[in-house]
Amino acid sequence: MISIIFGKTKPINYIIVLSFLFVFYWYAHFSMFDRIYSLSQIFWQIFILAVLFFSVFVVNFIVKRNKVTGVNSFTILFYGLLMVVFPETLVDPNAILCSFFLLLATRRLISIRSLKDIKFKIFDATIWILVSSLFYDWALLFMILVFAAIYFYEPKNIRNWLVPFAAAFTALMITECVLVLSGNEQFFVEHYQFAISLKITHFSYWGHSTKLVLFALVTFVAGVLAFVKLGKAGFGKVITMRLIALSFVIGLVLNVFKLTDNVYPVMVTFFPSVVFMTKYIESLRKANIREIILMAAVIIPFLVLMTSIAIK
Repeated sequence: MISIIFGKTKPINYIIVLSFLFVFYWYAHFSMFDRIYSLSQIFWQIFILAVLFFSVFVVNFIVKRNKVTGVNSFTILFYGLLMVVFPETLVDPNAILCSFFLLLATRRLISIRSLKDIKFKIFDATIWILVSSLFYDWALLFMILVFAAIYFYEPKNIRNWLVPFAAAFTALMITECVLVLSGNEQFFVEHYQFAISLKITHFSYWGHSTKLVLFALVTFVAGVLAFVKLGKAGFGKVITMRLIALSFVIGLVLNVFKLTDNVYPVMVTFFPSVVFMTKYIESLRKANIREIILMAAVIIPFLVLMTSIAIK
């Protein structure tokens, strides 16, 4: 049943996922975390929810436009289910905004595989990563992904290596002008502190440790299986998967460094994770096995959610 619905790309798939996210988003805020908002704050939350919705479309666009996965909607299904596993990330607007801009950067980096307009794509990706760092300072680590893409695709052109610095200078000048006009010249000093928050109390809680470790293990196994399947694939697809794998590792590092009270950046790892999970599902040849795995993938997040609520 699940494979029949999400095994194809249909508008109904978006309706199902977005409708669920709409309900679950407000449930997480008002019921799970007991948030109370004023009218102006409600409008802000609606804007954040709209960004989350648009992120779903961006995820689907990336995998379809670049043929990262097959013609199905498993990526957006898994993307929505990961929200159930980590509902705390929905109450952190910085997580949603940072993840969104990193998705835009990833879209440009993966599209370099066409070897067209490489410098423009590097410039755009750098800008989007710098914008994402306005929400989490450690998001600057994703600049590693830009230089990795240059190394993988066209390392001999020295001008490619200079483009990120030109983009950084451009972003710095624009941001500085905005800060001066808004009277917030101290933003850079106050925001980019690159503090590492490795507090044992945060990781002692089941939601911050066991879930994250299991999530990383499942993604790692799915990633290994995906690379095994790509053994005979074209070189371009292998490079794309390497970039996605590197993105996941960087996201985990960011998550470990930045995890504090009311800060849950695990969403930045969702895109590479759902890609690997989708590739694993696609590798299953037997329809009954695939259906069983998909049913488990749907049921387990809700079991994890109920366990988290029970523990609290």
